[in-house]
Amino acid sequence: MTSKAESPTPPIRSRPALRRLRALPPWSALAAAVVTGCLAGGAYGAFTPPAYSATAYVIAVPTKKADPQAALGFAQAYSRVATQLAVLGDAQVWAGVPMRTLRRSVRSATSPDAPMVAVTATSAQADLAVDMANAVSRSLTRHANHAKNATHVELLRFSRAVRPTEPSSASPALTGLVGASAGGLLGGLAMLVRPRRAAADGAPSAAVPGPATAADARGQR
Repeated sequence: MTSKAESPTPPIRSRPALRRLRALPPWSALAAAVVTGCLAGGAYGAFTPPAYSATAYVIAVPTKKADPQAALGFAQAYSRVATQLAVLGDAQVWAGVPMRTLRRSVRSATSPDAPMVAVTATSAQADLAVDMANAVSRSLTRHANHAKNATHVELLRFSRAVRPTEPSSASPALTGLVGASAGGLLGGLAMLVRPRRAAADGAPSAAVPGPATAADARGQR
């Protein structure tokens, strides 16, 4: 059974586009990464809906039978209770939003130096953020004052939330700057890795001495 002679495989030639790509200076990859990151970050900031934040404050006040330092501890405890179901259950009626919206949008925080609780609500609508922050702070105050005879600490509404004039989310310029920084970092890492790979691919392998080479070495001695 005769076999056909295999035709020699023609050498693979580099395409013109690939040759032009290899001819680019090394810093072109860094510049492309910076521009790409800037465009991606700017597009993210432009197409993401703005978010508004409103904050209401409540303060813990000790009664005559309580230690003034106890108010600070109760303020921290009330800050943890502010986002629980018992408080949000009443707040959803006043805010006019479902429970899941309050749990996702409302956060509370307190200061280690002052017996004050900050209730912050975030929403795509500025008026809705104000309503949620005020509703949660009102509900928290009512629940805390139900137990003031036992805790000897009263919770008062210190400041109502006001309508924000500017969104709290990042602007397209800021997201574009962050994207450009991230692209520059990735491009710099790529430039550091590229020479090492090229050196590893083009380094000649060390020759292993065979029997004849070993014999010649012994003869030279």
